[in-house]
Amino acid sequence: MSIKKCVKEPTVYRKKEENDFLVVAIYVDDLFVTGTSLRIIKQFKEDMSRRFEMSDLGKLTYYLGIEVIQGMDGIRIKQERYAQGILTDAGMGSCNSTYEPMEPGLSLSKAEKEKEIDATRYRRTIGCLRYLLHTRPDLSFSVGVLSRYMQSPRVSHRQAIKHVLRYLKGTMSFGLFFKRDGSRRVTGYSDSSHNIDIDNGRSTTGHVFYYGSSPITWTTQK
Repeated sequence: MSIKKCVKEPTVYRKKEENDFLVVAIYVDDLFVTGTSLRIIKQFKEDMSRRFEMSDLGKLTYYLGIEVIQGMDGIRIKQERYAQGILTDAGMGSCNSTYEPMEPGLSLSKAEKEKEIDATRYRRTIGCLRYLLHTRPDLSFSVGVLSRYMQSPRVSHRQAIKHVLRYLKGTMSFGLFFKRDGSRRVTGYSDSSHNIDIDNGRSTTGHVFYYGSSPITWTTQK
């Protein structure tokens, strides 16, 4: 059977051969290959090497700021070095840490009567934090809320984003763990806070799906 493109992700391809699956992800001129058996992986690499000049770099360890640690018990991914870079860029590399990403009960608004802050720097930090969400679902809500005010950020928004960075300072090693031989059950959870937005009364909803004990997709939005 030929390799087929994934319907929802155009850079991912898959191949089924008897009881084995091969998955190939493409980024520019890099290929990331995985599968259910070494046989099908080796066969793919041999076929590609006959057609193209290729280098086998071995197991994946680092990719676009994401660190990959493969062990006998499973696979861990994190963005510790990237998180350190965010703190350094924001001038908070030596800040004190805190234990929650946002103050409990904090209600932010457009705060149009407050003084405006540097919007470019605020947007830059938000952009970096949003990329960090690839391995940090615990930051989804707080970063999602702060993303609403990128057009005209105010003093209260700067205070809140500093709180997020202080939380990041104490949790830089956090990431995701995908357990080997764990449960293959997919479980989803969702929640919604109704009419809490001060500016327009909209609700905030969120969901997370787990494969076994590991989160695989999550989001929070107004």
